[in-house]
Amino acid sequence: MSEYDTLTLAVGDDRVALLTLNRPTALNALSSQMMREFTEALDEVTRADARVLVLTGAGRAFAAGADIAEMRDRTFGEMTDADHLSAWERLAALRIPTIGAVNGFALGGGCEIAMMCDLLFAGEGASFGQPEIALGIIPGIGGTQRLTRVVGKPQAMDLILTGRRIDADEAFRLGLVSRVVPDDEVLDSAMTAARQIAGFSSRAVRAAKECVLRADQTSLSEGLLFERRWFHSLFAFADQTEGMTAFLDKRPARFSDD
Repeated sequence: MSEYDTLTLAVGDDRVALLTLNRPTALNALSSQMMREFTEALDEVTRADARVLVLTGAGRAFAAGADIAEMRDRTFGEMTDADHLSAWERLAALRIPTIGAVNGFALGGGCEIAMMCDLLFAGEGASFGQPEIALGIIPGIGGTQRLTRVVGKPQAMDLILTGRRIDADEAFRLGLVSRVVPDDEVLDSAMTAARQIAGFSSRAVRAAKECVLRADQTSLSEGLLFERRWFHSLFAFADQTEGMTAFLDKRPARFSDD
C-alpha cells in the first residue's frame, strides 16, 4: 500500500487499484495537496498496470466538496494561473474502468469527481449535490456539463440553481448512480465488480469503455461505425478465440491479452 498525506493507494494481485480519499476529519475536502497527490497516485496506478480503479472516501464522506477555508481568499488571477481544478480531470481520462464507491456525502467537487467514474455504487445513506450556488460560485470540475448530460436539463437546473441534495435512491432514479447497496456493502460491492471486470480481456474492456464514451460525444451513425471497427479489431487477438472456445467448452475463459 502506498501512503500519501491525504490519500491511500493499494494495488492488489488481482490488478485492482483501491484509491481512498483520506481526510476524514475534513470529510475528505478537496485541498490543493490532495489534488497534487491524486495526480501522483493516478500515475502510480498506470505504472502498476492496474486494470480497474476503485475510488472511495474514508470515514463519513466520499468527498464533501472543496476545501473552502483554503479557497476563500484566492483571487481570479491565482485561480486561472494555477488552474487548480483541471488536475482532477485526470480521473476521467484514464483508459481503464473506474468505479466510484460513495459512502456518505458526495457534494460539490465530490459529486463532480464521482460523476467522472465509469460506474458509481452508492450506499443507501449516500447523498449527492452541487451546493456551490450558496457560496457565490458555480461548479468548476464539470458539474454543469456532466450532470446535465446524465440527468437532463430540467433536473440539472434544479440541482445546480437550488443547491439541494438528493439521496441515493433519487440519484439512482435520475441515472446518476449505477447501483444502490447497503452502506456497509458499498466498497465490497465495488471491489467485487472491479475484480470481475479485471478478469476479462483488457483489450475488450478498454474497447467497450471507449465505445460507450463515444456514444455521449458523437452522432449515432459515427458511434456505430466506431463500435463496428472496434468489434472487428478484437478478432485479431487470441482473447477472442479463447473467450469463444471457453464458452463452447463450458469452462471459464483464461484471457492472456495475447
